[in-house]
Amino acid sequence: MKIQFCGAAREVTGSSHLLTLDNGFKILLDCGLYQGSAQGMSEFNPNWLFKPEEIDTLIVSHAHIDHTGRIPYLVKSGFSGPIHCTHATRSLCALMLLDGAKIQERDAEFFNKRRKSSQPHRTPLYTAHDVTACMELFTSYGYQRWFKVHDDVEVLFRDAGHILGSATVTLKIRENGRTTYLGFTGDIGRPNRPILRDPQPIPEVDYLICESTYGNKEHIQGPEETERLLSIIIDTCVKRRGKVLIPAFSLGRTQEIVYTLDQMETAGRLPRIPIYVDSPLAVDVTAVFGAHPECYDQKMHEYLLIDDNPFGFKNLKYIRDLDESKALNSSEEPCVIISAAGMLNAGRSRHHLSNSMSNSRNTILIVGYCSPGTPGGMLLNGIKEIKLFGVVKPLLARVEVMDSFSAHADRREMLHFLESQRRRQPRIFLVHGEIERQEQFRNYLAENGFNDVEIPELGQEFDL
Repeated sequence: MKIQFCGAAREVTGSSHLLTLDNGFKILLDCGLYQGSAQGMSEFNPNWLFKPEEIDTLIVSHAHIDHTGRIPYLVKSGFSGPIHCTHATRSLCALMLLDGAKIQERDAEFFNKRRKSSQPHRTPLYTAHDVTACMELFTSYGYQRWFKVHDDVEVLFRDAGHILGSATVTLKIRENGRTTYLGFTGDIGRPNRPILRDPQPIPEVDYLICESTYGNKEHIQGPEETERLLSIIIDTCVKRRGKVLIPAFSLGRTQEIVYTLDQMETAGRLPRIPIYVDSPLAVDVTAVFGAHPECYDQKMHEYLLIDDNPFGFKNLKYIRDLDESKALNSSEEPCVIISAAGMLNAGRSRHHLSNSMSNSRNTILIVGYCSPGTPGGMLLNGIKEIKLFGVVKPLLARVEVMDSFSAHADRREMLHFLESQRRRQPRIFLVHGEIERQEQFRNYLAENGFNDVEIPELGQEFDL
């Protein structure tokens, strides 16, 4: 068999890996959208390194758009096989993909109204109709249950602890008289995080596709420190009569932040200040969280005995209406605004950034990974001005960073996750990481006894 890396190769986006068995059966692992620079999106997203109609089955690790966002386009391009995922991932994909389609439709309409005569007419990659078609192909499973995708291929999902429904994927492949085990980490979560269970070790495998987002970094803030720093940041901004803008992805990050604030409010440690979740998608996703308690950890179940609504409290308001969202920009009341997208490159958070970054009373709190070319990445790199909606905006607001909300394991946590592979010593392929971090992570793995490590380029193939 052979494997080809068709996305998230030396990039932290666009996850997609193609496994072709000797009998020609083709298995696609994830089918993610490229998120980041406009050029990167226009070059990657419309194009395939394979023929979609030749793919026999798709296996999805979790619902984040950089792992699922091209599924409707895959079906539109000719794929008609089954799509396998966990129960919660299926529920979330129905929301995430539909939201993605609506965004593309609006963006195309906006562009076409303002395009120059020399510019080509723009069409969305896929529409809401395409999402409906692809959702009919989804089949979902629980964790810890082997199921067949082919007479000679079985699949096992284990909890990756990254977001609701996230899974590692283990394939048991029988061909040419031998049995081979191939693992795919998807995105590895962090131990001792709120809401979700800790990542479960993957079975011993011969080959492992492993994420490497934070391959050169170790997170330094624990849960107690998280609450303390968050309280200080909010308190400080209240005293300055300013706003705290927290850009956060609608799936996972938003719910964890709200849950932390809910715990602070229950314990009487949350400053009395209005808190807004300004994201229609986050409202819908939070409802899905309530429908999948099978993914909760023990602490979450215990907290539910104290507070039966861990995603809601007195001063918290969820906003759907666009006019209410716009009103936040003109309001002078101190408040906290949690809004998508998490990299500040799209959605309502981009508008809030444009309206808040030039006010010295305000604070922008970055709580997760941001690609270098996005506004969030620029803020992390110390830029002093950003061009937003055609206007150059000076940065006068404070920028704070809290990596404790990251849903990705750091290098030490990833190494701990890989302990289950120490005896068999699989051949490891690093994906979903920037090349500099991947090279440092490869060296770190070598220092800790894992020496057979590859960093594939986009499109590169390997015989297994």
